[in-house]
Amino acid sequence: MVLNFPASGRWISGSGQVLKTVNPATGDINAEIGTPSPEEIADACIFAHQSAASDSWRKLKPHERATYLYRISAAITEDAEDLAQAQMLENGKALKECRQQAASAAATFRYYAAACETLESIVPPNRGNYLTVTTYEPYGVVAAITPWNSPLTMEAQKVAPALAAGNAVVLKPSEVTTLPSLTLARICEKAGLPAGLLTVLPGYGRDIGPTLLARPEIRMVSFTGGTETGRAIAGVAAKRLIPAALELGGKSPHIILDDADIPAACDGVIDGIFEGMGQSCVAGSRLFVPRAKHDQIVAILVEKAEAIRLGQPTGPDTDIGPLSSHHHRDKVEEYVEAARKEGGIVATGGSRPVGAQFDSGAFYRPTIITGLTNSARVCQEEIFGPVLCVLPFDDEDDLVATANDTAFGLACGIWTSDYRRAWRIARSIDAGTVWINTYKQLSIAAPFGGFKESGIGREKGLQGMRLYQQAKSIYFATA
Repeated sequence: MVLNFPASGRWISGSGQVLKTVNPATGDINAEIGTPSPEEIADACIFAHQSAASDSWRKLKPHERATYLYRISAAITEDAEDLAQAQMLENGKALKECRQQAASAAATFRYYAAACETLESIVPPNRGNYLTVTTYEPYGVVAAITPWNSPLTMEAQKVAPALAAGNAVVLKPSEVTTLPSLTLARICEKAGLPAGLLTVLPGYGRDIGPTLLARPEIRMVSFTGGTETGRAIAGVAAKRLIPAALELGGKSPHIILDDADIPAACDGVIDGIFEGMGQSCVAGSRLFVPRAKHDQIVAILVEKAEAIRLGQPTGPDTDIGPLSSHHHRDKVEEYVEAARKEGGIVATGGSRPVGAQFDSGAFYRPTIITGLTNSARVCQEEIFGPVLCVLPFDDEDDLVATANDTAFGLACGIWTSDYRRAWRIARSIDAGTVWINTYKQLSIAAPFGGFKESGIGREKGLQGMRLYQQAKSIYFATA
């Protein structure tokens, strides 16, 4: 049976090619999903525009709009297991992590419901005989394009604030992970969200993206994914003169200083790179360690990496499952071979696991590489897999210069007992997020985004709602 998708106010089968999604843990087909034709994309965008402009949505008071988001949050909590299972089947994350991300999605809708009904307009100081009020208006229809690594959280982080801001959303999920977006759409429908405010357009980016972004109804685009795709989207947005929020790749430095609690730091490093099989934009993939402690730290990391339990995502003892696809597993293997050719030493991993449970899946062992310099390809390009490169440093100036020697600037981790030193280095690192004596702690209340080629704009927090609005100043004469 071919699954339908929500567009133009109803669930349709679509006239495009049928999309098949694959379970990366087993190689089995999860589902066959319909995709839209260019004409159906156009119809969906027109209907979304009409829905966003209708008095029943655009003129709702903030607290009334917030009611829908509270209902969606409650419905996500009620159907969290369906969401978790949908993500697990398509990208191979361990089920326990998928459940955590479903809970996070519910919390995101709840946060933006609260922000929606409490966020204030601004009355700037008078500079004449007038009163100025700055209000914030929705764009109308927002295109939200999401990746496959964590669709539950990524889609919530776009859909919730865009709806809270008063827009309609046309969601284009990754072709790898379409089931979570269809499940979310069902949940929103169940919660009473009016038709047309959330559209889902499944399919390959090359088929859907150009038609979607060319539509005049799309007045803003929010994208999370690879840097090259982000460049292409930015080019289209520039030609159309519409804003684009881009959360792109990373090659994040993870730093252990000589006065750090090394066991705790090593635990943080392991979680920072191997959780989710390293398929995270903030994965700490470059580890900088004092040269004198290099061998000691590598030995601890190797022991911890080899203790990680790979397995089927549903396994109660599984720490990490497969990579998201067999194609992506092959890409990770190619990077490791490139590292070997550049003189890298594989301290652990560097191969597929052996065993019947792994034979049909896209599994790869957690890998640690030493013996390279920061100029190596695997130290400069985002692998998006379970590969850690360990690099020694000699002094703080050398550390900061090398850590910043990358096209990216998304995140950084620092382990030290000297908070003055931590503050100094944190301020010197080109990154949108810096963690000190922790890693990958994320809050929906804190802005998130990157420097340099890691993106433009900030999601999450109150800025994450203003991202989907445009300011309007209204003047009242007082004399």
